[in-house]
Amino acid sequence: MSAAISFQTLTKTYPGTRTGAAVKALDNVDFEVQEGEFFGLLGPNGAGKTTLISILAGLTRPSAGRAHVHGFDVQADYAQARRHLGVVPQELVFDPFFTVREALRFQSGYFGLRHNDDWIDALLAGLGLDGKADANMRQLSGGMKRRVLVAQALVHKPPVIVLDEPTAGVDVQLRQTLWQFVARLNREGHTVLLTTHYLEEAEALCQRIAMLKQGRVIALERTSALLASATSNVLYFKTDGALPAPLADKARVTGRIVQLPAQNPAEIEQHLAALRQAGVSVEDIEIRKADLEDVFIALMHGGGSGALSDAPATAKVSAPVVAAS
Repeated sequence: MSAAISFQTLTKTYPGTRTGAAVKALDNVDFEVQEGEFFGLLGPNGAGKTTLISILAGLTRPSAGRAHVHGFDVQADYAQARRHLGVVPQELVFDPFFTVREALRFQSGYFGLRHNDDWIDALLAGLGLDGKADANMRQLSGGMKRRVLVAQALVHKPPVIVLDEPTAGVDVQLRQTLWQFVARLNREGHTVLLTTHYLEEAEALCQRIAMLKQGRVIALERTSALLASATSNVLYFKTDGALPAPLADKARVTGRIVQLPAQNPAEIEQHLAALRQAGVSVEDIEIRKADLEDVFIALMHGGGSGALSDAPATAKVSAPVVAAS
């Protein structure tokens, strides 16, 4: 299987200013995405994901290293690389003077395509935009504008699709519509590179995942292998009470929801006993296997080197780092 996307020892350093030092956004990033893969690129804000995508799209020049799309160098052969690539950006960028159909026709023209209405109709139907085809872009809601961005990225039928936070701030219906459509394209052979902060999406959709931290790849592995690396269970419950100090140091708390890592049934009983002794009333108790979010948090807190048994207490599981290859 050949590579649809190739990053070869990419480094990007932004020069310093009078008030700050230089910033290394990417540090020797090196991996490939194979043709037909659904690949996830994960990392916290500022990890370098958008910089990597900007280099891939030819919008930013790397300080060192190279990037290719279907074998075409994104700098030396920009036009060919860009024809093979469709990018859905984070930002809602649109031309307020055109209807949805007109915007898609103009986008087709940028790639030398004429009489593209059959494919435009298929995109409109697949993304739930057929009822908005003649609406001005200014009249659309934020979710509908994001659907148009997806359609614009796909209008020239690129074999490689890059989705940069495509479901940020959109409703559940759009997410379902988008993922059904993109999953269908992936089954038909399109390569998909996804960045998202919704880790349940990455877990459900992506075959392989790379995790970035401070510009470096700290994990690169199949999703199933990353999940298998998490040996802990998670004790999940709701409470209005204050946790005793030993548990509070380990817990991850979101409102009334508390999640505690537990290596085995005995540790689960110890947690519950400590709660009873402290007089903390709990409800909706569940015990579940660690998911991709647990692995992600453990890796980010663990720093990407060695075992994560010494990770800070806010990490929910202890899992070995998967070495980037």
